[in-house]
Amino acid sequence: MNLSMKWLREFVDLDCSPKEYADQMTMSGSKVEGYTVEGEEITGVVVGRVLSLERHPDSDHLWVCQVDVGSEVLQIVTGAQNLKEGDLVPAALHGSTLPGGVKIKRGKLRGIESNGMLCSLSELSLTKNDFPHAIEDGIFVIDEEVRPGQDIREALGLNDVSVEFEITPNRPDCLSMIGLARETAATFQKPLKLPAPKVKGTGGSVKDYLTVCVQASDCKRYMNRVVKNIRIAPSPLWLRERLRACGLRPINNIVDITNYVMLEYGQPMHAFDYKYVKDGKINVRMAKAGETITTLDGVERALQADMLVIADSEVPMAVGGVLGGEFSRGVAGT
Repeated sequence: MNLSMKWLREFVDLDCSPKEYADQMTMSGSKVEGYTVEGEEITGVVVGRVLSLERHPDSDHLWVCQVDVGSEVLQIVTGAQNLKEGDLVPAALHGSTLPGGVKIKRGKLRGIESNGMLCSLSELSLTKNDFPHAIEDGIFVIDEEVRPGQDIREALGLNDVSVEFEITPNRPDCLSMIGLARETAATFQKPLKLPAPKVKGTGGSVKDYLTVCVQASDCKRYMNRVVKNIRIAPSPLWLRERLRACGLRPINNIVDITNYVMLEYGQPMHAFDYKYVKDGKINVRMAKAGETITTLDGVERALQADMLVIADSEVPMAVGGVLGGEFSRGVAGT
């Protein structure tokens, strides 16, 4: 179980170093395997605003950019073709470091001075899942509200600490942010601040859309809701940050919110696309002999009779608590 320390502080007021936290939690019975300081290898990289671009006089693919880095305007040469005036970009200044130990120094490109480097996603160890609006083949153009000169780790939320816990089988209550927050509050003798969720309906009944039949004795309860007028889109930055710190890859707003609730409460969730739920029926049952399911990763998998599945009126749509089917969203659960 990976824990985001920034997220943890919403539940418990803490003022200690990651090492002190890890040591104290291990001593109180919650074994910490280790921790990772996000963006630790990135230094000297700030937000820059591209003020102008001119063709390099001795190259048909290089651009000479004037970049506002907050305290001054620097000339930086780049070969990227996706920039325009006004773009906000990560600017690695002279003396900066990037993941993998890469060090950036001023120099000349075909005789023109360059006082740093403009960075792509991969050069910051990021992917399109972290920032869906960006492109992978080019400079990372920042779409969030940031300002020139701002440290890139702060601007992009790359300043969390991820703590890895070893959760033993007898402590499933610790497989969540709230569970580990409870242990943290007890360890440091601090008040525990729990959220008070509020559910607001818009009228109508879920029974107008779905019927649920629990046939498996292993499942004591299965709850569902219907959410209409959904638009698939990237999740907000703060949510993507928390998922990344907890070791999950952001996908989209629907997948991410189910994963977020799972991490917070320890309750697996699953979001199904209603148009693929045959006859509007959900059957919680054990798999039948010879049944298969094509999972989210596109692999057809054989099911065994001891596997709990979430099925529609005909076929399994998810393996309960494990993995979703091809035409569903999120992380399957009961």
